[in-house]
Amino acid sequence: MSDALMVQDLTVSLGGREILANVGFSLQGGALAALVGPNGSGKSTLLATLAGLHRPARGEVLIQGLSVFDQTQEARRRLGYMVAQDQLPGLLTPRQCLTLFAESRGLDRIPDDTWSQAEALRLDQWLDTWLSECSLGTRQKVSVLLALLGSPPLILLDEPLNGLDPISALALKKELTRLTSEEGCTVLMASHDLSSIEALNNHIVVLLDGRVVLDWDEDGMARAVGDGAGNGDANRTLESLVVAAMGRVD
Repeated sequence: MSDALMVQDLTVSLGGREILANVGFSLQGGALAALVGPNGSGKSTLLATLAGLHRPARGEVLIQGLSVFDQTQEARRRLGYMVAQDQLPGLLTPRQCLTLFAESRGLDRIPDDTWSQAEALRLDQWLDTWLSECSLGTRQKVSVLLALLGSPPLILLDEPLNGLDPISALALKKELTRLTSEEGCTVLMASHDLSSIEALNNHIVVLLDGRVVLDWDEDGMARAVGDGAGNGDANRTLESLVVAAMGRVD
């Protein structure tokens, strides 16, 4: 069985500057993975490249064994990508945006799960408001719902909790857990929220200056924290290890 996502030797340059260098990792089906790194580390560029929006100088991205760059149409059918808020069409309502996106995925209607997610995120009361008149948090919810629509095998989210109120943030965390554990979706989520990583994610990839400096699955995360406890370091938490990997502490 192929990996849900396989990234191999990915190198990307934009504007004459190398943003990603030799990035490689893989995610199994059902992974809820965090992509972590300081500002400017290349997280958003990596997500966009995984979605096929940037052509790398070298390297490969496979979604369920399909090349994003050579089998683009087939690979993208398996992908949900979070559209940036400034790219949402301001002259459409959230309902219209979801309808068009569902049609682009070959669906004859918006899935029931999407309406349930909209209600859980408290978006239902804004479904018929022009996106240009919606708040940052409301537009964020629309961006997330577009990525989740149809429960694709691979979901890429760029800071999805930004701008969400606590109730909506908790609802989204629960829904991501359900999608991965019950439906087998794989989620890669860029995030700065280190405090929630240990509780929410079962895989973590840390980027620093466009390179992977840490890549742990659930077993690797448990071993890293457990090794510290076994050596008498009671303050060794996943959060402290991630910060250390980013060079913030010794």
